Amino acid sequence: MGKEALLDILNQSIARELAVSIQYMWHHVMAIGIESAEVVEIFRKTAIQEMKHAEKFAERLDYLGGVPTTKPAPIVTGGSVEKMLQDDMKAEEEAIAMYKKAIQISIENNDPVTRRLYEDILAEEEDHHNTFSTLLGR
Repeated sequence: MGKEALLDILNQSIARELAVSIQYMWHHVMAIGIESAEVVEIFRKTAIQEMKHAEKFAERLDYLGGVPTTKPAPIVTGGSVEKMLQDDMKAEEEAIAMYKKAIQISIENNDPVTRRLYEDILAEEEDHHNTFSTLLGR
């Protein structure tokens, strides 16, 4: 895979991070019920972290000569707090898979900076997944 594959996965990552930052922020706003008290702040903080990820990916893409997307991937919102957590956990699973693939593409393109960026963000996504999983009692 060439440089185009690297630019493409960076743009896919930006779209994904934009989507989940919106998704998690809406979950922060929409969560209701007694069980929501402990998770609304987690939704808010995670949304902010995801926006920072989008920014880092966009900066790297720009440096490599690409044009960052402004269109988020599909957004999933609504339902019970449990449904929100399930949707958010699934989003993190998708990110983990995508970023592992991106690490391989970075290696194939001999780009250690992009590889390290993905490794760092992958660790944070795994932490988000663990948080959502723990809240769901899994």
